[in-house]
Amino acid sequence: MKLDSSIVAVVTGGASGLGAATARALAVRGVKVALFDLNEEQGRALAWEIGGAFFKVDVTSDASVDEGFAASRATLGQERVLVNCAGTGNAIKTASRDRTSGEIRHFPLDAFERIVQINLMGTFRTLAKSAAGQLSLEPLEGGERGVIVNTASVAAEDGQIGQAAYSASKGGVVAMTLPVARDLAGEGIRVNTILPGIFDTPLLKGSPQPVLDALGASVPFPKRLGQVEEFAALAISMIENGYVNGASWRLDGAIRMTPR
Repeated sequence: MKLDSSIVAVVTGGASGLGAATARALAVRGVKVALFDLNEEQGRALAWEIGGAFFKVDVTSDASVDEGFAASRATLGQERVLVNCAGTGNAIKTASRDRTSGEIRHFPLDAFERIVQINLMGTFRTLAKSAAGQLSLEPLEGGERGVIVNTASVAAEDGQIGQAAYSASKGGVVAMTLPVARDLAGEGIRVNTILPGIFDTPLLKGSPQPVLDALGASVPFPKRLGQVEEFAALAISMIENGYVNGASWRLDGAIRMTPR
């Protein structure tokens, strides 16, 4: 798909990190960008910076997502591109024993469900609703109507200790990529997923520098954290290259995560 001012894109989790970098990369190419996020302050600031629009959206809520798409389409037009970056994680063992008290406990099921609701259900919710909207568009040259790029994680394939919920949710995103791409292929909508490794995002900003240095050194090559602009570059490539469909690509410097 050629990216220019005729294209509208929605980026979930667009106020910071991977989503913000992708929104900037799209805007540089003239695309009209709608940011979906819960962080109003950062979202509105970025929307002003890139000449886009911000909408406060909770991806776990049907009503919130419906309202977000309705407002975005009324403001900018029907999107041909959706980039799903909204997500979160936690680190809790499936079952464990407290080292001090000896108390035995298991992963709180509500905490597990929350991660799945945001990362997996939230991705599918926005994906399905965007795809339905894209069906209303006339195909571009070559028959393409739209493109969807999801964000998973290398934890989908080699999750660490405490990542049961996170890995399950991101593994679900990877697992549904090909079936969804097949569902939508007849309508000219492509679907792909990026599996980022250890990236320099706001989630890591609070870590001590020695920890960040050690994480970077654990990457085979290049020995550093991934940069959000590198994620954005791959997302743009997936959107622009019309033959990339049903693919899940690792973006990780060849890292394979150890148990901890």
